[in-house]
Amino acid sequence: MHFNFGTVMPALCAGAALGIVGSAHADFLGDSKSTLELRNFYMNRDFRQGGSAQNKAEEWAQGFMLRLESGYSEGPVGFGIDAIGMLGLKLNSSPDRVGTGLLKTNAVGPKRAKDEYGESGFTAKVRISKSTLKLGTVQPVLPPLMRNDSRLMPQTFRGAWLASNEIEGLNLDLGRLDRVNQRDSSDNEVMTVFNGGKRNIVLGSAKASDEFLFGGGRYQWTPTLFTSYYYGGLDGIYKQHLINLVHQLPLGGGQSLKSDIRFAHSGADGGSNVDNDALGALFTYKMLGHSFSAGYQHLSGRTGFAYVNGADDALLNQVQINDFGNRDEHSWQVRYDYDFAALGIPGLTLMTRYLSGDNVDRGAGLSEGRTWERNTDLGYVIQSGPLKNLALKLRNATTRSNFLSDLDENRLIVSYSLPLW
Repeated sequence: MHFNFGTVMPALCAGAALGIVGSAHADFLGDSKSTLELRNFYMNRDFRQGGSAQNKAEEWAQGFMLRLESGYSEGPVGFGIDAIGMLGLKLNSSPDRVGTGLLKTNAVGPKRAKDEYGESGFTAKVRISKSTLKLGTVQPVLPPLMRNDSRLMPQTFRGAWLASNEIEGLNLDLGRLDRVNQRDSSDNEVMTVFNGGKRNIVLGSAKASDEFLFGGGRYQWTPTLFTSYYYGGLDGIYKQHLINLVHQLPLGGGQSLKSDIRFAHSGADGGSNVDNDALGALFTYKMLGHSFSAGYQHLSGRTGFAYVNGADDALLNQVQINDFGNRDEHSWQVRYDYDFAALGIPGLTLMTRYLSGDNVDRGAGLSEGRTWERNTDLGYVIQSGPLKNLALKLRNATTRSNFLSDLDENRLIVSYSLPLW
């Protein structure tokens, strides 16, 4: 069944509003909340490979995100409305430094960053018991589709999403999306599949799709163990099954061992040659403020891992720049985290990791593809005083490859979330 959300949404919002007016009570207003998030973002990406068309991408921008969330009207069926408004302002950019993904660029002519861009979204919501249906702007963070929020503005989608928690410990999700608004865009667009690197995905006549279907659930067996299964499919391009198991084993004395095991099978949906199996396992040993992680990811099949272009994916080795999801790629990572609260400095955290991938099928007669990446994050959240909850994060990454771009990258992010009511 197909819906024209551009036509249906205003009517739904109006209907929800009328229902609220007729049956509003303290919960609708009393449970409502509003926040203003400020995000100042500087990004510098240095292209190190020879023959690069651009030496560097470097931009600085300021973002504002206003979120309004109502409660629900009275009665067995509750109605509500959410809204989001976003504005991005250029602080510094030049034609030879454009392209960080922070700012919207002009569609025609020489590539230049716009001085400002913005977007808004509205969501009608209906609650029955412990189930909620949302219609309009949504931002799923689920295994088959994870909205990207790694730049100035978050990526959003348009569609319908039903989330149910009727059974204790069981979370169920079902949805259909028809449009995406990318993180550096103000336009709702049809969705495409990511096909960079050596994904080797061959598309037929359908290069884009106006339907992404997802469904599945997660069950919490015990406080330390959960499993999940989800399905996701971009109509006419690919379909995907994802399984996840996460177990936390307490070892006593402030120690624990976490196991995160993921498997995904991707196949074609008529209009492509998608064929991929991805298996990954990450184990994390935690001792007081220290965390030590080691993981391995193995891809096989005729193509690399498929996912909606611009979004994040569910691969364990998706990191700051790469996801190590190319055809037949085998990769491993080691990671170290430290929470300085153990030394009496709450709010200060450190993360560093190294990943290496090889065995990529680059095509007949070519040597295997190889990539490595190193990331370091240093973050601090002010704990008290007039600037309480002001967050600062410095992110550094370096990657080298024989078939992808060689990059050195730095990001400095200052963010603050201000509750308005």
